[in-house]
Amino acid sequence: MDKAYKSIRESQLTISELMLPSHSNFSGKIHGGHILNLMDQIAFACASKHSGNYCVTASVNKVDFLNPIEVGELVTMKASVNFTGRTSMVVGLRVDSENIRTGKRKHCNSSYFTMVAKDEHGKSAPVPGIILTTKDEIRRFARSIVRQNEGKNRTSRFSSKIFKVDDYLTLLDGSNSKVELNK
Repeated sequence: MDKAYKSIRESQLTISELMLPSHSNFSGKIHGGHILNLMDQIAFACASKHSGNYCVTASVNKVDFLNPIEVGELVTMKASVNFTGRTSMVVGLRVDSENIRTGKRKHCNSSYFTMVAKDEHGKSAPVPGIILTTKDEIRRFARSIVRQNEGKNRTSRFSSKIFKVDDYLTLLDGSNSKVELNK
């Protein structure tokens, strides 16, 4: 690792791609899987550029498809390292589309990819930290810490070893479910 810290700007990436009919699903909209594939590619490139190592995707946090993307639209994806741990990074992604004829733009997706740097032997590798220079960068870094802590709590609370059914049955009231517990 050359530097202990890098600026966020050093690894930020933007890609644009025209959406083709071969990218569409049965309803004529761009297939979500194609967008996820592009998102994974830019997250990989951004994290690899920051870390100086190839990276793998450890997790994807919340992918909401906010607006459909049409065939013929230009999709632009922006990636930025929001958080660095010891060997992992959270890469923030924003996906926008633009109708080339009208110039109308839509925000289609925002997501967070946790990427882990790997050395030439496939072992997790330390990554440079990031230099935070704006309030937004500090906000994104802090949000990543809170999101990680909430994720750990959520995972442990629903562990099969400690989960208490009676504590959650009222959540099912009014849901589209029917409980028939085997005693």
